Amino acid sequence: MTRPESVRYLRTEPTMAFPDGRLLARKRRQLYVLAPDGWTRLGVDRPVDAKPLTREEAEDWCEREGLDWQAFEQL
Repeated sequence: MTRPESVRYLRTEPTMAFPDGRLLARKRRQLYVLAPDGWTRLGVDRPVDAKPLTREEAEDWCEREGLDWQAFEQL
């Protein structure tokens, strides 16, 4: 039996361009940012100001931002 992939979610601090911050995810050591067309690989360094989110909070963030659920589930 294999373990499910562990994904940890983060949200960046608000900016003028992104008043609710950006949704990030860390899978293994790789960091991703969620864009309207899906997840984009960033690298391995986590932004210092990123705050941890639960999966439920990340799902709520996607709903508020109007992002496609399928894009969220791709990671």
